Amino acid sequence: MRAQPNSSDAVMFWDGVYASRPATTGPRPNVRLTEIVTGMSPGDALDLGCGDGGDALWLAHQGWHVTAIDISAVAVERLAGLADTHGFADRIAAVRHDLTDALPRGGFDLICAHYLHTPFDLNRAAVLRSAAHALRPGGRLLVVDHGSTAPWSWNQDPAVRYPSPREVAEDIGLDAAAWEIERADTPRRIATGPGGRTAEVTDHVLLIRRTA
Repeated sequence: MRAQPNSSDAVMFWDGVYASRPATTGPRPNVRLTEIVTGMSPGDALDLGCGDGGDALWLAHQGWHVTAIDISAVAVERLAGLADTHGFADRIAAVRHDLTDALPRGGFDLICAHYLHTPFDLNRAAVLRSAAHALRPGGRLLVVDHGSTAPWSWNQDPAVRYPSPREVAEDIGLDAAAWEIERADTPRRIATGPGGRTAEVTDHVLLIRRTA
């Protein structure tokens, strides 16, 4: 069941999620990010829901300049500290931001939304549509969603349904004359969760490129 929209409740929830995890000096990037982005020419990236910061740090290491946003101040403060420790303070701007507000200003060559799921009301389609419009020509929007529930997920609702990548694309509703779908599939992988626990999971991968 979804909670009623309340920004302060969302902040408290996600601050609690990240505060309950021990801080790490080397958070891992998402597998699909490294798989898809490796070899791309670096530019300006926007990380929607940066979490522990593994994606932002990996992108910065590849030469990207990253605006990393999250609703959790705990997550953002930790990432800002990691960016400084790893020597990427000039490449990573960690910002607390509520996605129910407008996206940060600017044009981007890559926008990532990894597992942007929440128990609170969020018009995800509108957020992703805004993200697509924030891309520069040739830029890409990478959306990676859960396609299955990991044993360690905060959401263990057996009735949850994960829309397919094509359904997500349809909900975003972009004009095919200006954006094209480069990838929409559902690969499986072995994921590692807290305490080293492993499980097979399904990812829903959508990659959209702005052509005009």
